[in-house]
Amino acid sequence: MSDKRYMASENRYNETMSYRHCGKSGLKLPLLSLGLWHNFGDVDSREEAIRMLHHAFDHGITHFDLANNYGTPFGSAERNFGNIMKSDFAPYRDELIISTKAGHEMWPGPYGDGGSRKYLMASIDQSLKRMQLDYVDIFYSHRYDPNTPLEETMGALSDIVKQGKALYVGISKYPEDKAREAYRLLKENGTPCLIYQGKYNMLAREVEYTAFPLAQKNGVGFIGFSPLAQGMLSDKYLHGIPENSRAALSHGFLQKNQITPEIIGKINRLNEIAAKRGQTLAQMALAWCFHQPAVNSVIVGASSVKQLQDNIDALKNTTFTSEELWIIGEIAG
Repeated sequence: MSDKRYMASENRYNETMSYRHCGKSGLKLPLLSLGLWHNFGDVDSREEAIRMLHHAFDHGITHFDLANNYGTPFGSAERNFGNIMKSDFAPYRDELIISTKAGHEMWPGPYGDGGSRKYLMASIDQSLKRMQLDYVDIFYSHRYDPNTPLEETMGALSDIVKQGKALYVGISKYPEDKAREAYRLLKENGTPCLIYQGKYNMLAREVEYTAFPLAQKNGVGFIGFSPLAQGMLSDKYLHGIPENSRAALSHGFLQKNQITPEIIGKINRLNEIAAKRGQTLAQMALAWCFHQPAVNSVIVGASSVKQLQDNIDALKNTTFTSEELWIIGEIAG
C-alpha cells in the first residue's frame, strides 16, 4: 500500500456511505456491503479484485461478505482475499467486518456439506486458515439443514463464538419457523443471533412478511442479497437477453425462461421511473431496498471498479416519495 493509499483510507468515511445498527446490537454495517461470491476466484483477475477491494474500502464499504465455497474453485475467494488482506489491509483489520459462511457443499464425502457440528467446526478452521485471520466478525449457517437437529447446528455456532473464532453469528435463508427456533436456541446458549441474510429486491419481497417481523421481534438485523435480482433489475435485459449475459448461459441461477415478456415489460416501466429520478435502474433498485428500516445493509457484487462505483452512486438518492413507492409496488407486484 502506498502513502497515497494510506491517505485515501484515512478520509474514506467522508464519502456518501451511511451506516445502520445491525438489529439491536451495537454493531454498525455500511448500507452497501461487498460480496465476493463472484469475481474473486482463481479464474478471475487478481489485479481487478485488488482494485475493487481498495475502492470499496476507500468509499466506506467496511463489510466484505464471503463463504467457504465462494470462488472458482471452491475456497479460492477466501484464499485470494486472505492474501490481499495480509498484503494490503492488515493495518485496517479493526476497521473491517469480515463474514463467512458454511452450509452448502464444500468438499466431497459425508462431512463436507450441511449443518453438522463436524462440518461447521472444520469449515470455520479452514476458512480462518485460507483468510489468514484469527477470527471472523460474523459466521453464518449458510442454510437450514433438515437432516441435522437445530440444537446441534446452533450449538456449534455458539461454541465458535465462545472459542473466539467469530464475534457474532448469523443464519441465512432459513424458513420462518426454523429461524424462530434458531433465535431461541442461540439466545439460550448466550450467543444471540446478530443477523439474518436473505434475498430481497423489488421482485422478491416475501421477506417483508416473514423474515422482517421475526427479526425485528428478536432484535436481529437483516442483510439482503441479490438486490438486483441477478441482474434483471439493471439495463442489461431491457431489450431481451444479450449473448454475454448470465441468462444466456446454460447453467447458473438465472435462466432464460425467467426473462419473460412480462418481466421485460416490468423492468422497462421501472427504468422509466429511475430515469425521472436521475438514476439508472440498478441504482434505483439498490436505493429502494433502504426504504425499509429493517434492512441494515445489502450485498452488492461487482466485476469492475466502474460497476462498483455505479452501485455506490445509488446512495446519492435514497429518498422515495409515497407515490413512487406505490407505483413501484404496483409495477413489480
